[in-house]
Amino acid sequence: MTKIFARFRKDESGATAIEYGLIAALISVAIIAGASTLGNTLNAAFINISNKVSKPNG
Repeated sequence: MTKIFARFRKDESGATAIEYGLIAALISVAIIAGASTLGNTLNAAFINISNKVSKPNG
């Protein structure tokens, strides 16, 4: 019985898949956060442009 547990403890074949999954999840979170920030910045820029176009100087 102890040989089975020792062999199970040494088996790391699934660890690589889990690590790749965690890396993919972290990359996804970073992309979503960056896209959200970029979207908010672009939205503010377009609102600023829209206000300047709709209200001419004078």
